[in-house]
Amino acid sequence: MRPRVFATPSLSLAAALTLMAAVLGACGRKAPPPPPAAEVAQPVDATLQKIKERKRLRCGVSEGVPGFSERGLTGWRGFDIDICRAVAAAVLGDSRAVSITGLSSRTRYAALQSGTVDLLPGGSSFTFTHDVSLGLTYAGVSYYDSQGFLTSAPRTPPPPRPRRGATPSPPLEKTVAALNGARICVQGGSPAQQVLAESFRARGMAYRPVVKEDRQQALQAYQRGECDAVSDDLAMLAIDLSSLSNPERHVILNETLADEPLGPVVRHGDERWADVVRWTLNAMILAEQSKLNSRDVEDARQNSVEPQVRRLLGLEGDAGRRLGLADDWAFKVIRQVGAYDEVFERHLGLNTPLKMERSRNALWNADKPGQLYAPPLR
Repeated sequence: MRPRVFATPSLSLAAALTLMAAVLGACGRKAPPPPPAAEVAQPVDATLQKIKERKRLRCGVSEGVPGFSERGLTGWRGFDIDICRAVAAAVLGDSRAVSITGLSSRTRYAALQSGTVDLLPGGSSFTFTHDVSLGLTYAGVSYYDSQGFLTSAPRTPPPPRPRRGATPSPPLEKTVAALNGARICVQGGSPAQQVLAESFRARGMAYRPVVKEDRQQALQAYQRGECDAVSDDLAMLAIDLSSLSNPERHVILNETLADEPLGPVVRHGDERWADVVRWTLNAMILAEQSKLNSRDVEDARQNSVEPQVRRLLGLEGDAGRRLGLADDWAFKVIRQVGAYDEVFERHLGLNTPLKMERSRNALWNADKPGQLYAPPLR
């Protein structure tokens, strides 16, 4: 029996030419080869085009997170806000051309997927589920975090009478093992709740969960003595600790449960837009690696002979045009917003109320190495 051939209602150009080649080849005639992939026209990225036409970037952020995204008398400020402003500087040449919308953890991804906002600049955990199952694309890691605990500081016993030549005892330090059987406050439905349950089960430890609707309620319950510890990301715990009336009586444990890399997020399928956001973040990291900052970047643009710096500042190469941006896109990012270290120190560093050290967010080749790294611009 001869095989039955069904007509296909619509074929791509490449598929149609391949089918023609097979048919003509059977008849002894040559057909033209399908066009190379590089010659097939790529669709214009809708998000990037809309932002240029609108002349404004729309970002969605978590509301009321000190150091990251909080609204004050002069408007929004914070680490995540500066990531948003950096992308606006790259795309529109003006870091002020932004509209910021405060979103809850329940509405943030829906707002991005519906097109209400163009970008979630931070605060989103880079996990398999978020990246694969929720229709999101992560454009890099802007902040390396971990999940840990805020709890009462260990009580230091009165020091014994010093003996001549005796070595002083090291300070007491709590570990996660000390929380076996403890009451632990956690936000319901959060990744922290899942990690807490899995980690204690894997360690053969027990705990009594005190589940609250949001992280602020969890902290308030801890302050009222309803639980012995709070579990959340270390950055959030640092914010909580700074807000306590007697922070010296509390401690964030050095031991952690799980990694929580955070980064900017765009809709899945917006590949050109994802590239723009990804390389804006990379440009800020590369600026720190090249020892550039907002104060001296103009001088570097005039005088630097370093190839990577010249590419970064738009003096050589065509990185901007390949991203659909101006040649000096990264120069505008650094000049108007700053290098990564400037943004970190401005909102999170030791001279802020949060007093965070760079730690894992230091450059990979720093004196105290961290995990921060950007691919080369070449």
